[in-house]
Amino acid sequence: MNREEIKELLPHREPMLLLDEVDIAEENGERCAVGRYTVRGDEFFLQGHFPGNPIVPGVIQCEMIAQTAVALLPDTKGCTPLYTGLDKVKFKNPLLPGDTAVMTVRLTARRGIFCFATGKLEANGKLCTSADFSFAIVPPRA
Repeated sequence: MNREEIKELLPHREPMLLLDEVDIAEENGERCAVGRYTVRGDEFFLQGHFPGNPIVPGVIQCEMIAQTAVALLPDTKGCTPLYTGLDKVKFKNPLLPGDTAVMTVRLTARRGIFCFATGKLEANGKLCTSADFSFAIVPPRA
């Protein structure tokens, strides 16, 4: 999926659309979404984090992982995905300008509008962030 196709699933738009592409793949025999985003260096979240040593904030990395998850759900068009929880979040290595973040996400459960997933973000072959999380797929207001 390219950026325009991603926009058909996600309501996010620039500057908060944090995916360049997403593919559906198999990892260890399970269906997963693999997203990619190249950090250009001019993103709003790098301004002041940190001057002379820009590092992508952890919360933005978590958002990249969550946006990738929505590609696994075919029924999200027109809906708003909202975080409902983050658990077991770990930050291992920094994500820097010029890096391509590779997010791998798999759903672990779904109950009605609530989805549960686990994901990781890697760059340059190193784990940067991992997390378990949940989100709700909220239908459009009538």
